Amino acid sequence: MLGAAHKPGAMALRPLSLGDIYDAAFRIIRFNPKATVGSAVLVASVAMAVPLVLTAVLTFFTDLTYDATSADMTGATIDTADLAGLIASFGALAFGSVLQAVGLIFVTGMVAHVTAAAAIGQRLSLGEAWEATHGKRWRLIGLSLLLGLVLTAAVTIYVVLWIVIALSAPTGVIVAWGLVSVPAFVAALWWFWIRVYYLPVPALMLEDVGIVGAVGRGYRLTSRQFWRTFGIALLTVLLVNVAGGILSFPISFVGQIGVLAVDESNALLLLIATQGLASVVSTAFVAPFTAAVTSLQYLDQRMRKEAYDVDLMRQAGVLR
Repeated sequence: MLGAAHKPGAMALRPLSLGDIYDAAFRIIRFNPKATVGSAVLVASVAMAVPLVLTAVLTFFTDLTYDATSADMTGATIDTADLAGLIASFGALAFGSVLQAVGLIFVTGMVAHVTAAAAIGQRLSLGEAWEATHGKRWRLIGLSLLLGLVLTAAVTIYVVLWIVIALSAPTGVIVAWGLVSVPAFVAALWWFWIRVYYLPVPALMLEDVGIVGAVGRGYRLTSRQFWRTFGIALLTVLLVNVAGGILSFPISFVGQIGVLAVDESNALLLLIATQGLASVVSTAFVAPFTAAVTSLQYLDQRMRKEAYDVDLMRQAGVLR
């Protein structure tokens, strides 16, 4: 009988429990730090360098000041030049966050390959993980855009319905609509997250499928496995958000206190720098761990539904 003894890599080649998945995720990160944590740090650092450089230029070459003690951001307390500088700096910070989100799409794809390799005892370098995504990168962007557009369209339609009902219906109907539609819409979002959104990325990276095919694979793999997949995914989101907050809080706190201690000409630069550093530190754990857990769930579902563990054993040389 083939059992848990077959563990050529980060995980046993059999259907995985929650403990197995989390243990394997930590092993993958520990034994592939450059391709997991390193890639996430690289993406986050480059993205956060954008607002930092812009704010540094504004700080050293203009008279930009930032008064952290003032809650009144009107023309009475801040001049036009400072207001423009603040808008530029915080706008750049938002733009950096968008760049980071885009970059992390590629990190997720790389971690899928790292996870598949780790399952059979192989270790990928950062360069090897990046090369493994060759030919799939634009599809990965297209998949993310497609899923994002579908989600945005669904939310927009629901908001429009709320506006129409709120403006035209009596109070009783509005209350009834809220009581029925809100939990139904939340449940629909959860269903979309697990059945449509959750597993297509590793499917796209590790199988010979296109964008639509990857969505279909994710849908089929989560069939009759919704609650198990949802439970692990939700628990992971909660854990990484708590852990990310714990990791980033000291840096953010130092930044908030620091802007009160330094002069106004350097306060904004310090604030942007600490916010960017906090984002990098948080991303260093959150992104690779979440991607590894998702990829492991993909492998787990294939082992449960398609006996993929036998194929992995062959790839690892356990079976001939």
